[in-house]
Amino acid sequence: MRNYIRHPLGIPIGYSLDELVQDDNDYLKDISAGGLCFCSRAFIEPASVIHISIPLKKPGFEATGIVAWCKKSGDHFESGVYFKDEDTEFSMRMMEQVCHIEEYKNEIALRDHRHLTDEEAAMEWVTQFAKDFPR
Repeated sequence: MRNYIRHPLGIPIGYSLDELVQDDNDYLKDISAGGLCFCSRAFIEPASVIHISIPLKKPGFEATGIVAWCKKSGDHFESGVYFKDEDTEFSMRMMEQVCHIEEYKNEIALRDHRHLTDEEAAMEWVTQFAKDFPR
C-alpha cells in the first residue's frame, strides 16, 4: 500500500551508481515525499544504493536512496527509489512542490500565453492549490 500520493512529471533526472552514470534520456516519472520513480535505458538492480540529482531549480535536489524495484516498460526501465531519513523526505516534499509550480508555469504559458516568473508562478500556485497539496 502506497503511503504517499504520486504526481506525474517529465523532468530530467540524474543518477549514479558505482559503475553506471545517467543517460541523457532519463527522466523523472513521478515524485512523492517517500520516494520517486524514474525512467532509464538501463536495468538497475533492486537494493542498489543510488545517488539522485534533480537539477530543476537552484540549488536543486540531491540525495542518496535505495532502489526498491526496477521493471521493463516498453523500450525503457522504470525504477522506484525510496529515501529513509526525515531530512530527505522533507526535501522531496519541497521538490515536489517546485515540480508542481514548474508544471503550472508551463501550463499557463501554453494555455493562456502568459509567461510567469518563478515567483509569480509560485504565488499563483500557492493561492490556488496549496490547500489541496497532500499533507
